[in-house]
Amino acid sequence: MDAARARKLADRIQQVVAEMLERRIKDPRLGFVTVTDTRVTADLSDATVYYTVFGSEAERADSAAALESAKGIIRSEVGRQTGLRHTPTLSFVHDPLPDNARHMDDLFALARAKDAEVAKQAEGAQFAGEADPYRFEDDLDAEAAEEEGEETAEEEPSGRAGHSAR
Repeated sequence: MDAARARKLADRIQQVVAEMLERRIKDPRLGFVTVTDTRVTADLSDATVYYTVFGSEAERADSAAALESAKGIIRSEVGRQTGLRHTPTLSFVHDPLPDNARHMDDLFALARAKDAEVAKQAEGAQFAGEADPYRFEDDLDAEAAEEEGEETAEEEPSGRAGHSAR
């Protein structure tokens, strides 16, 4: 089938389901439910409605049970408002995306706190040895020349901070 038609149908189903949950479904088990996405198969026979619930695990379980019990009423309303000959079968799936995003935000906050702690510790720190502990070829040549008693005539800049070409 046409992918654009499936997308349009998914958008319409999402609107109908959200409206039904807001206005017509009066189940006390239904918590603060938000319809986040809807996907329809290419043959338009199945629709998966993704939702989130604000609250605890118990409220999520109660909302899932309320959605399952109201599935028939919601499906009949979807069929009436879309005008399809065969109304898609609805299945409700809890969307883990907001929970994952919240977990990622917590991890980022922890990483920022650790970075701030490391920066605070490094604030007044100095190098344990020299600032540049590596020995370079020209340094070794200059040391060998000094040991042999040769004098270096004039120091030329080497391009590295704190070092002169010899």
